[in-house]
Amino acid sequence: MPLTSTTPGRLWIVATPLGNPGDFSPRAREIVQRADAVLCEDTRRTGLLFSQCGLHARRLVSFHDRNEQEKQEEALRRLREGQELALVSDAGTPLVADPGYRLVRACRAEGIPVSPVPGPSAPVAALSAAGLPPLPYTFLGFLPRDDGGRRQTLAAFARTPGSLVFFERKDRLTASLAVAAELLGPREAAICRELTKTHEEFILFRLENHAALAPDLLGEVTVILGPPESPARASEAEARACLRRLAAEGGASVRPKALARQAQERLTGWSVKELYDLLTHTAEQDA
Repeated sequence: MPLTSTTPGRLWIVATPLGNPGDFSPRAREIVQRADAVLCEDTRRTGLLFSQCGLHARRLVSFHDRNEQEKQEEALRRLREGQELALVSDAGTPLVADPGYRLVRACRAEGIPVSPVPGPSAPVAALSAAGLPPLPYTFLGFLPRDDGGRRQTLAAFARTPGSLVFFERKDRLTASLAVAAELLGPREAAICRELTKTHEEFILFRLENHAALAPDLLGEVTVILGPPESPARASEAEARACLRRLAAEGGASVRPKALARQAQERLTGWSVKELYDLLTHTAEQDA
C-alpha cells in the first residue's frame, strides 16, 4: 500500500521500568513526551507511571492483545501521515510476551521506520542476578493456562541445553513447577519476584524440592530453570517405540497398564499414566 506522505513517521518501541521509576531512561522519557500518541496495554497503568515520573504524554491509546487487530490500522494510518508513535508495555520491553509484533511487521512491510529504545527487561534482569547459568537461555513467555498446554510446552524444551525462563501467574505457579519437575528432572531453579521493587526477592531452590516452597508467594514472578542435570525426557517417538517393543516381547496377553509400568522403568520423564494414555490412544488410532 503506498504511503500517503513522502516522509512517514516512526514507531518507537520504548522499554519502561519494571517497578522502579528511576529506571526510565532519559531517552525514553523524551520520546514518550514528544510522540503524537503512546500505544499502551493499560492506559490507566501507563498514565500512573508517567505521573510518578513527572511525564506528560500528548495522548494515550489502548493497545492490547484483545484490540490489537482493530487498533493496528489506526496506528498505521497515523504513521503513514508522518506521526511518531511510541509503543510501551505495562512494564519492561514491549513485544517480549506482550502485543506489538504484528504492528512492527506491518510497518516493516510498508517501509515505515521502527526503532527500539532499549531498557528494562524482566528475563534479562532475572538472569543477571539469580546466579544460575545465564547462557544459553530460552525464553518461553507465559506458560499455557491448561495442564495439557503446560506439559506440551515444557516437554518440547526438555532436551534444550541451558536455562529456561518463563513468566507465571502466582495462582498457577505451584502447578507449573510440579509439571516442570516431573518432565524436566532434577535441576537448579529460581523464582524472581517483584524485580526492582521494594520487596524484590530471589528464591533459589532445587526443582525436585518445589513442594517445600511457600504456596502464597505474591507479586509478579519470573521463573528460571537451570540446565538439565540428568538425561532429559524421552521423545514421544522413543516412547512409542519402547511400547511397541515391549508389546512384541510380551505378546497380546500383557495388559496395557503393565506395559505402561514396564516402559516407565525404561524411559526418562514419562509417568505411567502418560504412557498408558499414549498406548491406548495409539491402539484406538490403529483400530
